[in-house]
Amino acid sequence: MTKEHFQFEYEVYNSIDELTEDDKWLLDEAREVTQQAYAPYSRFHVGAVAKLNNGETVKGTNQENASFPAGLCAERVLLAAVSSLHPKAAIETMAISYFNHNGESNKPITPCGICRQSLQEHMEKTKTPIRLILGGMYGEVYVIPHAEMLLPMSFTSKDLKQ
Repeated sequence: MTKEHFQFEYEVYNSIDELTEDDKWLLDEAREVTQQAYAPYSRFHVGAVAKLNNGETVKGTNQENASFPAGLCAERVLLAAVSSLHPKAAIETMAISYFNHNGESNKPITPCGICRQSLQEHMEKTKTPIRLILGGMYGEVYVIPHAEMLLPMSFTSKDLKQ
């Protein structure tokens, strides 16, 4: 028997003010787009904004549905939009923010498991790592250099070819 160990490093900023101008702008856009989310049931509005390698930006918000679990997360809405509108482009950086009408919005949240898998698939398809900026409406901000770090030992298309 052997024991394996997994760990990763990410940056923690005290606030958006410590980010570069480009990263500030992206996170501000993610914060703003939360207003477009359709979340009448959870009242947890999530926005995601991606900067693509072709210079374009794409936005996505969570879309709930009374027929649970038929809703979509902001990250997957964004990934579908990128694949549809810019099929040859890759995402360089994605900012994700949220506004919680039922509580605080003062700390970073991470993508859910399905979104982590979807990010992994997009990175595999485009052969480009996605850098993540995660923050609420205020408070700490996390910068994760590679979204792959959020899903260690992921299931990929390579597993289907064995």
